This record gives sequence, C-alpha cells and structure tokens, in this order.
Amino acid sequence: MANEVWGLDGVARSWPKDRAEDELRLQWEFLAFLRATAVNKVLGVSPEQAAATPWPASPLMSLLGVVKHLTAVERFWMSYVGGGMDVPLLWDSEDETAEFRLSPADTPEAVLAAYQEEWTRSEKALAGLSPDDLAVREVGGDRTVRWVLAHVVQETARHVGHLDVLREFADGLVGE
Repeated sequence: MANEVWGLDGVARSWPKDRAEDELRLQWEFLAFLRATAVNKVLGVSPEQAAATPWPASPLMSLLGVVKHLTAVERFWMSYVGGGMDVPLLWDSEDETAEFRLSPADTPEAVLAAYQEEWTRSEKALAGLSPDDLAVREVGGDRTVRWVLAHVVQETARHVGHLDVLREFADGLVGE
C-alpha cells in the first residue's frame, strides 16, 4: 500500500513512505496527502454545492469556507509565525469566523488556487529550518518548527474530516 495513490481525480496523492527516518519529511508528506485530499473534496461539485452550508449549528461551514480557513491557517502558522515572512494575514481580529465567509469572488477555482499557492509560500517559509529551530515570531510562547508543522498537520486533518461530511452532504460521495 505504500505510495499508492487513490481517491478522487484531481490532485495526485501519495501515502507517506513507510520508513519514517526524517521527521520533517514525514510531516511534510502527511501534510501533502491531506492538502491534496482537501482540494479533491471540492472538485466535481457545483459552485452552489461548494458554497452550501448544510449544518445549522455551523452556518458558515461550507466546502469553500473550510478551504479558505486552511489557507489562513497555513499563512499564519507557517509563513508568518514559523518563517517570519512579512505577509498580510487572512484573519480578522474583529471577526473570528471571517475567513469562512464567502464573497462573490470566492469561486471554487479561486479558493482552490489560493490554497495551492499558499502551499508554496509555506514550504518556502520553512525551507532550511530544522525541527528544533524556533519559530521566528513568538505567539503565546516559544514554538519550534516541529510544533508549527505538527499543528498545521493536525488542523488540516481535522478539517479534512469536516470536508468529508460536507462532500457527503453535497452529493453523497464518501471515502478518502
């Protein structure tokens, strides 16, 4: 099963290599798998389905809103905090849910492209750093690159679970 690619057509996914000898490589591989899964969960639905918010208790949670949130997560934790890049943040300090809100410009193509562009920025921000290096910016304490990357992996994994359910609501498609 190692390195097998399966799932929806779209972004190719590879399961991380079995022999995990390089901690950061392993985390990057899991993150790549999760990122591709997130994108693939949006592919193939209509713009209306991608923007639908079927959970009454979470009226802003849509396929596109979750991907916009993941883009903001990567920008903040990896580029801004971890790598210290001078980039505009996608958070709104007055509205904790702003990145989930959709505008007319938030088409599936635009949201997915922004997310994929963020991957390049994130990887560039942390390039050359070791797991024990401290994040450039302190946010609520000293964090290592190891912590930053692990946090983004867990946040992405959690939201891929949301995307699984949202996709099932959209058109009945289930599975990884």
